[in-house]
Amino acid sequence: MSVATAELAPPVAFVDARDRGRRARFDAAVRLIAGTGLGASLLLVSSWWAAGGGLQDLAGWQTGLESTGRLTGLIASDLLLVQVLLMSRLPLLEKAFGQDRLARQHRVVGFTSFTLMLAHIVLITWGYAAGELARTPATLWDVTVDYPGMLLAAAGTVALVMVVVTSIKAARKRLRYESWHLLHLYAYLGVGLALPHQLWTGQAFLTSPGATVFWWGLWATAAVSVLVWRIALPLWRSARHGLRVTSVVPEGPGVVSVYMTGHDLDRLPAEAGQFFGWRFLTGPGWSRAHPYSLSAAPDGLSLRITVKELGDDSARLRSLRPGTRVLAEGPYGRLGDRARTRSKVAFIGAGVGITPLRALAEEFDYAPGDAVVLHRFSDRPLFGREFAVLARERGLRVLNLPGHRRAPGSWLGADVGTADDTTALRHWVPDIAERDVYVCGPEAWAEDVRRSLEAAGLPPEQCHVESFGW
Repeated sequence: MSVATAELAPPVAFVDARDRGRRARFDAAVRLIAGTGLGASLLLVSSWWAAGGGLQDLAGWQTGLESTGRLTGLIASDLLLVQVLLMSRLPLLEKAFGQDRLARQHRVVGFTSFTLMLAHIVLITWGYAAGELARTPATLWDVTVDYPGMLLAAAGTVALVMVVVTSIKAARKRLRYESWHLLHLYAYLGVGLALPHQLWTGQAFLTSPGATVFWWGLWATAAVSVLVWRIALPLWRSARHGLRVTSVVPEGPGVVSVYMTGHDLDRLPAEAGQFFGWRFLTGPGWSRAHPYSLSAAPDGLSLRITVKELGDDSARLRSLRPGTRVLAEGPYGRLGDRARTRSKVAFIGAGVGITPLRALAEEFDYAPGDAVVLHRFSDRPLFGREFAVLARERGLRVLNLPGHRRAPGSWLGADVGTADDTTALRHWVPDIAERDVYVCGPEAWAEDVRRSLEAAGLPPEQCHVESFGW
């Protein structure tokens, strides 16, 4: 079966307004509880610090350094574990926030916790050195060597420093994705090594039974979440469904589609718009999971991804052989029907970012004319024939926006005229503010689209963005 003549999966049943309202309220409640829980945990650890004499200790120089060091350490520990939970793929958080939003919050929480951890090390050591800066390096050595768990903490700190440094945008641009991904996994090692010394010796962890239960419970929850949702469940699903490559089809210069099949795929909870972390067991690179979105609506029999060759691992997909085994971690992402609130929709994608939107255009239920695709591309559009089939059979409107980006801050191509982005958007889709809008593309480009949509009057809750900048 060729790509051009692929049969379309039947659209999913349209969810009525009451069901959408209930689902939206549930997700909003999860977000509220998560935010409240984070705030409550920070207040709780701060209150234990205050109850342990933290405020009174601020009156002296040496005691003030030690007290401030304890407080920054407590908050840093709390946020480090929250950071792990944010990326542990907890289904409730995934469905309520979406992976793109979780990743942004993970980044903010991560940098904040790391900064506080460094402040903790400096302040607590300075305090132990009787407030004398010259004695601080020697004191740091003594503390590291003599205190229980401190050698582990030092190793964990080194691992976290490596992760944070390579997560800075300037450094990330110089790294291959494969290298960055491997280095980023050391965050789990860093957290696992950095925190035990506090659980064993920290006075705020041991003086109160409530504090002991809280800290051990939070640490165990983070560890179990990673083990269950990031390791055990993906392995179980991969073994159950036995995914294998059936074919690899070129889609254009440097772009291929990989078709896969397996057992009982109708029981795999995957939807259009979602992505998996894929590992193809071909030898080199199998240990690194790559996030690729489904480019066709799941039909219970097969799955398809479409990938642009951007690195060594993605380039190897072109040479995959039929029968190659596949490990899949997921599905993840909220760029789908769960986020939908309106009957009318618009899809805006750039380059290979059109892949999840192509799947959504196939799976969503909509009346003729109620769905429109705006596809910006440099050389040639992806899925041109497939979109033509959807236009003919489903009434999908397709607007191709060719050309390289015409100017910084603009998401449009150079070949689509001279009108500003918002004016052009309102011209092409006059009722854009009455639709749900799904956006997928490079991070900076997606942010330009978001600003243009806001200027066109689209409420923020109707804009659903997934970017693939890393």
